[in-house]
Amino acid sequence: MKKISIILLLFGCLYKTFAQDVTSPSKNIKVIFSLTEKGEPTYQVSYKENTIISKSKLGISIKDGVALTKDFSIIKIEKKTVNETWKPVLGEDSTITNHYNEIRFFLNQKDTNTKLNIVFKVFDEGVAFRYEFPIDNEVKYFVISEENTEFTLTGDHKTFWIPGDYDSQEYAYNETKISEIDNAKLDLENGVGLKSILSQYRVQSPLMMKSSSGLYINIFEAAVLNYPVMHLDVDIDRFQLTANLAPNAIGDKAYLRTPSQSPWRTIMVSDDAKDILSSKMILNLNEPCKIEDTSWIKPMKYIGIWWEMHIGISTWDYAGSQNAHNAGTAVGNMIPTGKHGATTENTKKYIDFAANHGFDGVLVEGWNVGWEDWYGKWKEDVFDFITPYPDFNIKEIADYAKAKGVKMIMHNETSGAVANYERHLDRALGLMKKYNYPAVKSGYVGRIIPRGEFHDGQTMVNHLNFVIERAAEYNIMVNSHESVRPSGYHRTYPNYIASEAARGNEFNAWSKGNPPEHETILPFTRLLGGPMDYTPGIFELKMSAYDPTKTEQVHTTLAKQLALYVTLYSPLQMAADLPRNYEKHLDAFQFIKDVPLDWQKSIYLEAEPGHYITVVRKDKYSENWFLGAITNKNARQTTIKLDFLTKGKKYKAVIYQDGENADWQENPKSYEILTKTVTHTSSLKLNLAKGGGTAVSFELIE
Repeated sequence: MKKISIILLLFGCLYKTFAQDVTSPSKNIKVIFSLTEKGEPTYQVSYKENTIISKSKLGISIKDGVALTKDFSIIKIEKKTVNETWKPVLGEDSTITNHYNEIRFFLNQKDTNTKLNIVFKVFDEGVAFRYEFPIDNEVKYFVISEENTEFTLTGDHKTFWIPGDYDSQEYAYNETKISEIDNAKLDLENGVGLKSILSQYRVQSPLMMKSSSGLYINIFEAAVLNYPVMHLDVDIDRFQLTANLAPNAIGDKAYLRTPSQSPWRTIMVSDDAKDILSSKMILNLNEPCKIEDTSWIKPMKYIGIWWEMHIGISTWDYAGSQNAHNAGTAVGNMIPTGKHGATTENTKKYIDFAANHGFDGVLVEGWNVGWEDWYGKWKEDVFDFITPYPDFNIKEIADYAKAKGVKMIMHNETSGAVANYERHLDRALGLMKKYNYPAVKSGYVGRIIPRGEFHDGQTMVNHLNFVIERAAEYNIMVNSHESVRPSGYHRTYPNYIASEAARGNEFNAWSKGNPPEHETILPFTRLLGGPMDYTPGIFELKMSAYDPTKTEQVHTTLAKQLALYVTLYSPLQMAADLPRNYEKHLDAFQFIKDVPLDWQKSIYLEAEPGHYITVVRKDKYSENWFLGAITNKNARQTTIKLDFLTKGKKYKAVIYQDGENADWQENPKSYEILTKTVTHTSSLKLNLAKGGGTAVSFELIE
């Protein structure tokens, strides 16, 4: 159903101090747009009559041109209302409502006669706006030197932030007031290999905040296309944020031509944290699906030759040396150490495990030549993406997987050599197609080539979108790592099935790890833009199990690792641990086997960023429900009503919970499994240990 009403208001030349407001469908959110006496565009936002964003300036600075920041008049206004529903290919909900009020201001700069449109969409969960650069008689080319968008906050809010690093999002979140944001105080011995923090007071979006009055505010962006990622410069005294764009190698921000537009700048607000998590505003701001036949886009649950490298029992490179000298040696002359993980024999073992336990796919990293000298040298010709090591028989493995009913997932690490990957991309995709690989995991570790570009710049945004679109032509799904963080583009290209673009589970294997609150923050930040390949499911939680001298460990209980399959949404989920560790705990492993990846409905029951999340999701193809509850470093008890279950029906609830003495530090593997019959009138008391969680499957009893 789609209902659109349009009101067109024309003005000969409305100028100076004019103000116009637009509200959300619920009337809870109001935006006021106005021009100052200098003709400067400004806006302000209120929620239930409380000011959230006080008067803030808008505008764009053009290189070698007049700044589009003042001397504007309004020549026309258009308003419309949209109320429609649509169905995502994969998602947390099978049907999504897109309901908003829109107002478009057509501006003209007096002296230059330059046109600029500013569009606002006001949803019940927040506000979105963007700049439009219309065509005027002829195509004009221009370079953006700065975006002058301001977000002037009304208080010193509690803020969950990571530094504004142009090359990495792989940081644990800091929880401070806005006035306490300071990158100079960070502990940078955190396992992040490449850091580009160029300002003391710059943070990344999405930025999650909570006011002293209990309002939840999130600033982010949507539909980032042909434009850099937005960071935020922080004025810690005025509580003001200003858009900051990652530059290219020569300092420019974006090369555009008319007609074009910026990404949407978004402000979510609610007095209930659950509304932030359940919002589909970011998705709704992206264009509808452009893939005509989506039948080949399917969720995948996979295992892989990956964790064994992170814990140090095998290597990515064939010779096991990480010696650059070996990279110049003919592969056949290399002397293997026996530690190479991606062998034909080892891969077959993973395929057998996947087939025996009903998994869709197997990922293999380190299968192709080049890993002896792949990182840290800013080297361009590392990989060709088609030549396997001599102990990895790609055809034999493909045939074996096909016979077992298992799909293989390709791995393409680029080592940041983006230009090299683009040159080889069609051959790489052709190889996947030849051997029936339905998905590829791409990686962008290291400094970017073309040299001088950042991960978050316009070049990398365009590259990632190009790879996604090209892969769609081959019917291949993409899971990007170390990439630009997503902003809802998986609506337009749903073959963009997942992305890392944040601090994932592997940091627990070889660094100080991810603190217990980390997974309670990610859904409020990174996951607002799209599914994350977090790689949960680690059962052997202390690395001392592999080496007694190691002190690293996963900062959760085993039960919480199960709950993450529900709380961290993704249609691509890895059972990341070694098969042998699952074989020791097949009772707990059953939940990973059972949990679906595509959902009919999702309901967030409890949420507080940095503290806890409880969510239930209904399987898209059955009447079964699944619950995930996680907490931070503090133990937690809560009672959950099961009124989401169908009335008059009985369900078998299988509860995977922390053991009585479970603790993420002292006793992380302690868990117990309970089974009981429940109905929609029942309640469940959940007992979450420190760093713990609970996972529950509700199976309809016929």
